[in-house]
Amino acid sequence: MTAFQIIALLLTFAALGVYVNNRFLKLPSTIGLMAFALVISLGAINLNWLGIVDLSAASAFVTQINFSDILLHGMLSFLLFAGALHIDLSELKKYRAIVGFLATIGVIIATFITGTLVWWTSAQLGFSFPYIDALLFGALIAPTDPVAVLGILKQTNLSKNFRIKIASESLFNDGIGVVLFVVLLNLADPITSSLSPAQMAGLLVWEGIGSVILGLTLGWIAYQLLLGTDDYKAEVLITLALAAGGYCLGEAVHVSAPVTMVVAGLVIGNHSTVFGKSNKTRKYLDMFWELLDEILNAILFILMGLEMMVITLTPSHLEMGVVAIIAMLLGRVISVTIPVCLMRFHYTFERGTIRLLTWGGLRGGISIALALSLPASIEKDLILGMTYIVVIFSVLVQGTTFRHMASVFAQKNQP
Repeated sequence: MTAFQIIALLLTFAALGVYVNNRFLKLPSTIGLMAFALVISLGAINLNWLGIVDLSAASAFVTQINFSDILLHGMLSFLLFAGALHIDLSELKKYRAIVGFLATIGVIIATFITGTLVWWTSAQLGFSFPYIDALLFGALIAPTDPVAVLGILKQTNLSKNFRIKIASESLFNDGIGVVLFVVLLNLADPITSSLSPAQMAGLLVWEGIGSVILGLTLGWIAYQLLLGTDDYKAEVLITLALAAGGYCLGEAVHVSAPVTMVVAGLVIGNHSTVFGKSNKTRKYLDMFWELLDEILNAILFILMGLEMMVITLTPSHLEMGVVAIIAMLLGRVISVTIPVCLMRFHYTFERGTIRLLTWGGLRGGISIALALSLPASIEKDLILGMTYIVVIFSVLVQGTTFRHMASVFAQKNQP
């Protein structure tokens, strides 16, 4: 199939999924779309098993789609930029220590706790699972997915301050998670790269600081260009070029492209009230990025569901998947509890903060994309199976109950 035919089919599935969800399911869009795609995939798998339909053509179609490349080297640039556009930087500054701790130290803590628990439990169950491979799983499952999280947050009644904490952490910690994943991958698969410890430390510093500098620079350049026009079509094209070109440049100079996009989006989003010379310009720009965000979200979650057609889940995958869910939740609650407890002396936290941050840390497409990018020399099949089970649990179980938990949280903390 051609690239255009694949895009056409994905858009058709996404449109059908949006209609079914809005008409019948009435779930948050990300959850409804993934549930719709999972039902289609599981139904097709069962029909194929019964011999009623031949799934080879559908499986071949899904196999042609490189999910990892599409997300990590394409869609993610626009999704992160769109999410960062609506973060209030003045509010974020109030919680920069919390967000910074959760997005850096918190991710590292979650990685090692989750990986260690999975490794220890797998040994008790009789699986041969190297510790470094378990840490790789911890790294790809530790960061919360901004796409899934932001989609749910839009439909909660949480306070603005709390939404900023969760959204900002999700936008930043996936970039840190990707960097940590790359470092661990170099340790796990020395054939692909032979970096020394000093080089790895330099990589971490460069990816972190370099991405912030690049994001600020690109955001400032785009801001200067936006100052010189009041035509919304030109402004949309400038921001599109910033998201696509900036992400590619970040990858080319080997900094964290996701963090670059978040920083650039914050710069543009928080100066947009200045550069827009009319309400019409601002309105069209916001509407464009909101629409693009919704379309890409729909395609992403349809893709995640359809990928089930080509994933073989064995009983051992299911068993380890349950272990991975428990380890992921324990890793998340500890990585949230430590910074919250340490910062209680300087910040006031609402009742139930730890519980809500833990349950609101959804996993999504980024974890799957990282798992799919693993080389064959790693325990790829087992890690991929565990990742899918954790993501399905996270989106369908945590996602469906998070709104209710958020409502209870908001009521308990009303002044």
